[in-house]
Amino acid sequence: MKPLNSVTAAIIFFMFYGCLQIHPTSSNPTPATKVVQTQPTKASEPKTEQIPTELTTQPASHPGQYTKQHTSTEDIQAATKNPDQIKIDQALELCTFAQQMWEQGNLEDAISNLDAAYFLILEIDHHVSEELSQQKEDLRYLISKRILEIYASRQIVVTGQYEAIPIPMNVHVKKEIKRLTGPEKKFFIAAMERAAMYRPFILEELKKAGLPEEISWLPLIESGFQIRALSSARALGLWQFIPSTGHKFGLNRNHYIDERMDPEKSTRAAISYLKELHNLFGDWSTALAAYNCGEYRVLKTIRRQRINYLDNFWDLYQNLPRETARYVPRFLATVHIVNNLEKYNITLKHPQSPIPYETFNFKKQVWLKDIAKEIGTSTKLLKRLNPELRLSLLPPDTYPLRIPASLADVFLAKLDNIKSSYTPPPMYIRHRVRKGDTLSGIAKKYHTSVKRISSCNRIVRNRIIAGKVLKIPTRNYSGWGTHATAPTKTIPAGKSIKYTVRKGDNLWQLAKQFSVTTKQIKTENGLKNTKLSIGQILTISPGKVPPQGKTTYQVKSGDSPFIIAQKHNMSLNRFLTLNRLSKRSKIYPGQRLFVDTIN
Repeated sequence: MKPLNSVTAAIIFFMFYGCLQIHPTSSNPTPATKVVQTQPTKASEPKTEQIPTELTTQPASHPGQYTKQHTSTEDIQAATKNPDQIKIDQALELCTFAQQMWEQGNLEDAISNLDAAYFLILEIDHHVSEELSQQKEDLRYLISKRILEIYASRQIVVTGQYEAIPIPMNVHVKKEIKRLTGPEKKFFIAAMERAAMYRPFILEELKKAGLPEEISWLPLIESGFQIRALSSARALGLWQFIPSTGHKFGLNRNHYIDERMDPEKSTRAAISYLKELHNLFGDWSTALAAYNCGEYRVLKTIRRQRINYLDNFWDLYQNLPRETARYVPRFLATVHIVNNLEKYNITLKHPQSPIPYETFNFKKQVWLKDIAKEIGTSTKLLKRLNPELRLSLLPPDTYPLRIPASLADVFLAKLDNIKSSYTPPPMYIRHRVRKGDTLSGIAKKYHTSVKRISSCNRIVRNRIIAGKVLKIPTRNYSGWGTHATAPTKTIPAGKSIKYTVRKGDNLWQLAKQFSVTTKQIKTENGLKNTKLSIGQILTISPGKVPPQGKTTYQVKSGDSPFIIAQKHNMSLNRFLTLNRLSKRSKIYPGQRLFVDTIN
């Protein structure tokens, strides 16, 4: 078969790629950069050598090699051509040869020759004619498109490993391998041991979604496979979601739970996000970079290149933020290491295994420690199975509680023995003042008054400053309506009550509130000293007997002196006087107060 000239190559290339501007050339190509492989290797580790050759379709010693033919006269003629046009012609020949390799099933050589073509056009001067510039840009786009098509078509490579994500080995990847197997080796091993607990589920979900299994190692560089890992940017969990992105992909967050810490829910959210990014950018390396720094940052970087398409992640590498520039090489380094543990002297001594569990829809607000005590297990194990619980306390609504499978029957048998618990909501929430905020607007937003906000924050003349954090009282805030409430019925004076210790409580204050002595509280609860803990449950027997015509009322979540007085047809001043309270006095859920008897 005769050697292909550049015009013939252009026709073949046109058949595969569509419209492309081609500059007519002489009948024989000039020396080009070719890929020579002495033995089959991975596409990620091509052995390259620059030799002057002429393209031919005659059989060679290796399918990816070119045969060498000297044409000195034609070389002299080619030397008079525009050197940039020569490079475009050579890149075109490499693309044609890559197409033939792909059709023969030789994907590694096809990719290697496309890589060589790509680096050739990178050498072309930026200040070329408009025609050459257009040819260069067309080639850049078509090379990248063909590379993506080849990777998309590749399922199981010769080694038997699924490698839908290209795993190249370059200087940047080698640098990260050196770090992970050197100074960070201890971290890497610990992360891999934790990974054994979560990867089976992650792999299962990736398979369902049709995504590459290599993505299952992404949490290693994101969080070290630590459920509660929290970054300085407030990214949380295995997959390091920031609150806004987590919310976008369905991860709920409130006073009781943060689903970013749930490995199953966050994995599904991460898969949805990664699929969206891949659809946007078209290749995994860039999608992973966007996962780290955000799609808008990557799009901005691409726009700065003044091109309307993306060739290769390494085009963007130098222009990305430093952390993101390291992120993709670090991920690729991780995949190289986990696939070659012996080579890098990595030994896992204590890999963690998944814990079999059963899920029960539990509608009772209880502490995990109380459940653990009742079924004979540790609170630590229940926390490990239910990591999204922020307070180790179940929400007041129905919650899908995970129980070790071996204790499922015990849990069902002792379900009625598990006592409900109650933790009052916070006395206030925090609000950061933004430019344009007013006290009246903030008060309206949180269903409170300007006076209460001013009093709580000691604000003078209703002046607030952007950036300042305000405490917003919540006792009358409807947003807390989902919290559990104490019984609404009144209880006779002298009957024992259960009181949950809050932040700021002390024995002297509680004794005063319930008209008892500190000694009585200590004796009744077996306290050795006056130290209290937040969340501690105290038994208190109120000492006052209500005056004639009066009764006691147990404060509920959301109550305020004004609300209680209004409920019992009392004036606010009478209510405060009757209970020896001032307008600044605080009342707490569970507290007993005197009110007029309603006839």
